[in-house]
Amino acid sequence: MKITAADVIVTSPDRNFVTLKITTDEGIIGLGDGTLNGRELSVASYLRDHVVPLLIGRDPHRIEDTWQFLYRSAYWRRGPVTMAAIAAVDIALWDIKAKAAGMPLYQLLGGASRTGIMAYGHASGRDLPELFDSIRRHLDLGFRSIRVQTSVPGINAVYGVAAQPSVDGKRYDYEPAQRTPLPAEEDWDTRSYMRHLPGVFEAVRNEFGPELPLLHDGHHRMTPIQAARLGKDLEPYDLFWLEDCTPAENQEALRLVRQHTTTPLAIGEVFNTVWDYQTLIREQLIDYVRSAVTHTGGITAMRKLLDFAAQYQIKSGIHGPTDISPVGMAAALHLDLAIHNFGIQEYMQHGPLTNEVFRQSFTFTEGYLHPGEQPGIGVELDEEAAARFPYQPAYLPFNRLKDGTVHDW
Repeated sequence: MKITAADVIVTSPDRNFVTLKITTDEGIIGLGDGTLNGRELSVASYLRDHVVPLLIGRDPHRIEDTWQFLYRSAYWRRGPVTMAAIAAVDIALWDIKAKAAGMPLYQLLGGASRTGIMAYGHASGRDLPELFDSIRRHLDLGFRSIRVQTSVPGINAVYGVAAQPSVDGKRYDYEPAQRTPLPAEEDWDTRSYMRHLPGVFEAVRNEFGPELPLLHDGHHRMTPIQAARLGKDLEPYDLFWLEDCTPAENQEALRLVRQHTTTPLAIGEVFNTVWDYQTLIREQLIDYVRSAVTHTGGITAMRKLLDFAAQYQIKSGIHGPTDISPVGMAAALHLDLAIHNFGIQEYMQHGPLTNEVFRQSFTFTEGYLHPGEQPGIGVELDEEAAARFPYQPAYLPFNRLKDGTVHDW
């Protein structure tokens, strides 16, 4: 079997997505996700101008060899653009291999290790009544684990609060990228946030009881000592995890956090390779790996990363908001189902336009996801529908402190 064509498709139903379509001489088509939120065209160009010419004529079954070739032959390694492009190729090749085998992908990864994949939903609110209503809506949808994000008094806009207005007059559900010519400026005050948040979780626990798994995303906005303090303050409320409590590019910073709190820690949605995790995993400074299949070199690389984590009893928590296309989401679900050290899967339901473009076999029932039994990854692209939604410039917001300093968003 040989690759005869590789096409890069950029479409914007509900938001922008980058999809790689690989076609073989036997007529088998594989899809890969190369979406990089707010920088989509950089990956599209990398694929179209630099990677696609290297794929024509290659054997699609040689997935490991192709991965190593694309990673090492460029010389300039790593980074989100490169790794998203490699991921798109890798996912598409696994899709082809599983279709050729007539099996859902998870069977080629060793078969199912569980019957379903526990997912968490994203509740938020500008005040406690609105937050409680959001939690109840998610419970009604079937979620049995809930991420809690809330507005903070004195801060105009906070990441993850879907009800807040944006500069173009609406929020795209939980997708903060806004279709505007320039990124929106938001404000931030860490001390106000740290004072406010423990009381929110106390109220949520009082309302919904001790059994409901609760998660929270700090979104890289605290220093290590601030993160340590917040983790300690949240211990009475038994969080499932505290995510991205501090920027973890400085991996040693998590040593300080770990010394002061037993709140479980999830890190890594902005990481791109296993090398970003070496200290964190080896020293057991985190509890959950948060990388996306789409941003971390695909299924091949994520499987190796999670096998490394498993040696230290660290579990998966794969990134899965709506800036991961249904193709990337499906790839994550097959991996979730197969690995032994699965923890939880982030899940944001895509909008109706996205579901029109990407036809999916994966399901969500009673709080659990399943990739389905369709051969391959289980997603088909409607190219006619995709063509109706051309790319639209969109930016994530950024933060400034009260004195005007640009801060981590």
